[in-house]
Amino acid sequence: MNRIQAKLNEDKKLLSIYFSAGYPALNDTVEIIKKLENSGVDMIEIGLPFSDPLADGPTIQESSTQALKNGMHTELIFEQLKDIRKSVSIPLILMGYFNPMLQYGVEAFCRKCKEIGIDGFIIPDLPADVYHEQYKVIFEKYELLNIFLITPQTSDERIRYIDSISEGFIYMVSSASTTGAQSGFGDVQQNYFKRISDLNLKNPQIVGFGISNKETFLQATTYAKGAIIGSAFIKHLTHRGVEHIDEFIDDILK
Repeated sequence: MNRIQAKLNEDKKLLSIYFSAGYPALNDTVEIIKKLENSGVDMIEIGLPFSDPLADGPTIQESSTQALKNGMHTELIFEQLKDIRKSVSIPLILMGYFNPMLQYGVEAFCRKCKEIGIDGFIIPDLPADVYHEQYKVIFEKYELLNIFLITPQTSDERIRYIDSISEGFIYMVSSASTTGAQSGFGDVQQNYFKRISDLNLKNPQIVGFGISNKETFLQATTYAKGAIIGSAFIKHLTHRGVEHIDEFIDDILK
């Protein structure tokens, strides 16, 4: 069983953290991953820095831009993570755009990810239909799960199709905006969370966009299996540094 699937089977609400590989400093990637696991995080999304991150808010865009300036690139991420499974056991997901995978070669990229212990991908600009028709066989060959995003505007029919071709969780975007922290979720978003829950999908849902603290984590997980925090964590890294990661996680989980 894939590590993501095993984690989803645990009887708890899951906290997933996103950060950009190579930020704040080029060689911080492995240290951040280790500290996150030690702090009690359930899954980690490692952002592949990209020059045109359309779905990302300003905080993640800035961290991605700085990571690129620091010298981060695909081959270096693989080099940094080559021994990660000697010390880290929780699921690791690469999140990024499809162009770098295409440039690398999709099968070669998947093979490399399997070698170093990556469990899946989140690729916002890879349409579900294209994945299903052209790449699903390759991803499955290397036991990699592809996680799809849905939004409040995604039709029930489309959601059920995505659910039918998924084997992990569905990334439930909390709003139609770009990523970024907010103070809380209103009735419109809570109704959306409940609507998706009432579809009784085979794959659990994890909410992303707008989760920044314990309050929004608890709101997001009322109907969902877990929640993802990105921008708020990156801001914490920016202001407090890698050595204070546990403070951020403790404020959410304790």
